[in-house]
Amino acid sequence: MRFGLLGTGHWAAQTHAAAIAAHPRAELAAVWGRDPAKARQLADGHGARAYADVDALLAEVDAVAVALPPDVQAPLAVRAARAGRHLLLDKPLALTLAEADAVVDAVAEEGVASLVFFTNRFCPPAERFLRQAAEQGGWEGARLTTLGSIFQPGNPYGASPWRREHGGLWDIGPHALAQLLPVLGPAVEAAALPGPRGAAHVLLRHASGAVSTLTLGLDAPPAAVTHELAFFGQGGWVVPPDRELGPVEAYGVALDALLRNAREGREDPRDVRFGREVVAVLEAAAVSLREGRTVAVAGRSRVGAGG
Repeated sequence: MRFGLLGTGHWAAQTHAAAIAAHPRAELAAVWGRDPAKARQLADGHGARAYADVDALLAEVDAVAVALPPDVQAPLAVRAARAGRHLLLDKPLALTLAEADAVVDAVAEEGVASLVFFTNRFCPPAERFLRQAAEQGGWEGARLTTLGSIFQPGNPYGASPWRREHGGLWDIGPHALAQLLPVLGPAVEAAALPGPRGAAHVLLRHASGAVSTLTLGLDAPPAAVTHELAFFGQGGWVVPPDRELGPVEAYGVALDALLRNAREGREDPRDVRFGREVVAVLEAAAVSLREGRTVAVAGRSRVGAGG
């Protein structure tokens, strides 16, 4: 499958491009970026062609991989789907529910395959745990804390304007929800409070009756950086397995899934519909942060583990 890569930043180069180039059944054929010089440099490094026009790139590939800010990604994903190209997108799918819905509609109407790269969801032991936990049931809630410190000197993500503006809720939140929703079910209400250094403290009520608590931040003191997740219920507390694959290896698993789904026309629980579900929760939490009230999560699409 010939891929066009949209994006030229650190994540695009070190994860998307590296994984596509290393995959035995994928070819990095084309690169587009908002900085033409970076696009040429990245393309030259992989024997690909740099394009100045997105539509010209779309005419030459079978699929697109997108590593761009979410507000840039969403409209480009719609254009790619309308051109009949399969999609391997980054998280979050979009920064508004309206933009996420536009991507979902385009994918459904054009019949293309899609995935959103929630990294842990493409690590087999972690994905297997989520599937088994969902089948087991009996969960009453979960506690998740993820605190990063990306604005330290030398961090490749610290200069990202959208991360500074939207913080851990929109950057880390998708990874958190990608693990919580398959086990606890759809979230129906969100209440959130701001914390020091831009952290978001979120309380979610799920349709199952379970309640989850999330602490998400990108600007924690370096000594406070951590990631913890635990589910609790009738069987006590359970901690998911650690991620055993690096981003490039996990992306290779995502490529395997996209190739299979495109070939067989199968649906995937990690596709843009699930990406839309995540955006709906994030949008509700963002409104709660601004307005200081509990907010209903708008709409629901299918949520599940698997693949």
